[in-house]
Amino acid sequence: MTLTTQHFGVEIPTVGFGTWQLEGAVAHHGVLEAIHAGYRHIDTAQAYGNEEFVGRGLSDSQLQRDEYFLTTKVWKDKYRDGDLQQSVEISLEKLGVDSVDLLLLHWPNDDVPMEETIAALNDAHKQGLTRHIGVSNFTTALLDKAVRISEAPILTNQIEYHPFIDQSAVIEAASALGTSITAYCPLAQGKVMHDPVIGEIAKGHDVSPVQVTMRWFVQQPGVICLPRSSKAEHIRTNNDIYDFALTPDEMAQITELNRQNMRLINPGWGPDWD
Repeated sequence: MTLTTQHFGVEIPTVGFGTWQLEGAVAHHGVLEAIHAGYRHIDTAQAYGNEEFVGRGLSDSQLQRDEYFLTTKVWKDKYRDGDLQQSVEISLEKLGVDSVDLLLLHWPNDDVPMEETIAALNDAHKQGLTRHIGVSNFTTALLDKAVRISEAPILTNQIEYHPFIDQSAVIEAASALGTSITAYCPLAQGKVMHDPVIGEIAKGHDVSPVQVTMRWFVQQPGVICLPRSSKAEHIRTNNDIYDFALTPDEMAQITELNRQNMRLINPGWGPDWD
């Protein structure tokens, strides 16, 4: 089963398979397992160093190109006009496709004017290198600016989002702009497995804390999530979440965990977060 969310007329599978830190054969086989488990959205990036292996997994899956949604991201040292487009052509060659479905700017970069970078991103779209464009790790102010100066719609803002971080400001801003939110690190690098609130809810549904967390995501409108695992069993169970539903009270209990405001990904080049 594949749920989707629609933004600007584009259907995006709500649950995608993340490939950060999956290298070589692990990425290759992980993508194959994900496809077999019903995922139809695969996420990678230039900086992950695995586009070739992700592409190999997609090829070996024997899915037709229009049967899956593929995202990659441009690293921030390729944001100059010309550099960006050339880097995307290299990514497409590694991935073994003519275009990706979604091309993101991986992080904000103050060293290059956003106007230049967004123009280059739009040019990649016009050239047919990508069907859609978006951003990642953008604050509310940066997202608003990107939307204002972009010709093509900004389809998503991919951010760190899990039950233990308050991203309500960014989510509300995205919703007001018609843009989706894509959650990376949705399982808080495994920390959801040890949370007593999530654990108690999981017992009530006879599922795992991970499955409860994934269900929490798919019941939020306009939110896409990208769980990642190198283990076949976990890849399957992360997407086995469609035969139960959380109550409004259970949803609220999990959402209240964001008071911990636990940010896991905070590199020195990150922006001043909301």
